[in-house]
Amino acid sequence: MDRGLHFMLCVITTMLLLRESSHTGTSKNGDAGSKSTDPEGPEEDLPTLTVTTILEDPYVMVRSAELEGYCIDLLKALAAMLHFSYKVKVVGDGQYGAISSKGNWTGMIGEIMRQEADIAVAPLTVTSAREEVVSFTTPFLQTGIGILLRKDTISQEMPLFHFLAPFSKETWTGLLFAYVLTCLCLFLVARLSPCEWNEPKNEENHFTFLNSLWFGAGALALQGVVTPRPRALSVRVIAAIWWLFTIALLAAYIANFTALLSSGSEQLPIQTFEDLVKQRELEFGTLDGSSTFYFFKNSKNPIHQLIYEYMDKRRDYVLVKTYQEAVQRVMESNYAFIGESVSQDLAAARHCNLIRAPEVIGARGFGIATTKASLWTKKLSIAVLKLRESGDLDYLRNKWWESSCLHKSRDRWSPLQPQALGGLFLTLAIGLALGVIAAVVELSNKSRHTAGHIKVGDSH
Repeated sequence: MDRGLHFMLCVITTMLLLRESSHTGTSKNGDAGSKSTDPEGPEEDLPTLTVTTILEDPYVMVRSAELEGYCIDLLKALAAMLHFSYKVKVVGDGQYGAISSKGNWTGMIGEIMRQEADIAVAPLTVTSAREEVVSFTTPFLQTGIGILLRKDTISQEMPLFHFLAPFSKETWTGLLFAYVLTCLCLFLVARLSPCEWNEPKNEENHFTFLNSLWFGAGALALQGVVTPRPRALSVRVIAAIWWLFTIALLAAYIANFTALLSSGSEQLPIQTFEDLVKQRELEFGTLDGSSTFYFFKNSKNPIHQLIYEYMDKRRDYVLVKTYQEAVQRVMESNYAFIGESVSQDLAAARHCNLIRAPEVIGARGFGIATTKASLWTKKLSIAVLKLRESGDLDYLRNKWWESSCLHKSRDRWSPLQPQALGGLFLTLAIGLALGVIAAVVELSNKSRHTAGHIKVGDSH
């Protein structure tokens, strides 16, 4: 009896302990479930997005078996702001996204449409055709279409009148006018001033108009002339002002001519897309199936149409598959690459023998692509705007585009305009006016002096 009672007590105690342990486990499982709904929870509990991208320096690069670059840093910043995790995959066909001959979209756009990826973070240009099939966020980087060239390929012999390049046409016109006006003032003032007449009765004056022109030309060349020599105060005022004018002008000319020879910007025969079409030495092309190619295809501009026709007829020879191939071809052959200007700036920064032509057309932007009606589109757009307002996008741009070659390419030379010499021309005008006034005063004093002598003679 006692043994039976003892056995029953042990069974009851064991059942109670098992029941308490079961309640404790349930409570722990409930706590774990509440943590999964916390947005600040572990990374595996966050929504995971599949991100498609493309390998292009400096946006996405492979370093030590890991991806890094501008777009990777941008993706990290967006994930931190919007609290999501991500898996990055490189696009399978290596394309950005275009309509194939079968009517299907290729590249990253195709992967977004087939829902093989949730978003595309890459140097993907926002276009109307792409916007019809996917959604884009606010552009995170502004760009355009430019021409990438190799410096030694496009160099040419100096033009015959290259020495005129330091000044603009307006400046040379103003200089010629100032020279003629100054010489004319010298001639007139020498005629007005009595001190310039050797023998007034014989009407002999060394400052003829031709001699005045010769005097002014000698000062321009920093060479003095033996005759005529100014003797009157009025003529000397004009001569001194003209000498100061020529010294300052020559200093500006020499400085600008030196800058011209150093920069080499005038050695670019290809400044615009029209120049590119007219020349026959360089082949030119763009990325096959890129937005740049379709920009020229759809453009109504005659120059753009000629560029498209050239590329379309020679597409097997001038169109490239990747951006890296384009840069390599520019460096190794007579080839000009038409593409995104912001990427060309980087190529010119990394390779100092490359340069981008000044003209940029087709302003556009790089955006993040999402599926149509995706809830992430607006969230990502707002996050991009916040990153721009906080200066983070500028920081990323400076981080990945940093180069000494880029800094040098920004210092572009330009001819000296008349506005830069406005004070110099004004000083010359004031000096000429003072010379004329001095001549009138000298003539007036001489007239009064002569009149006084005549009156004294008549009184005797």
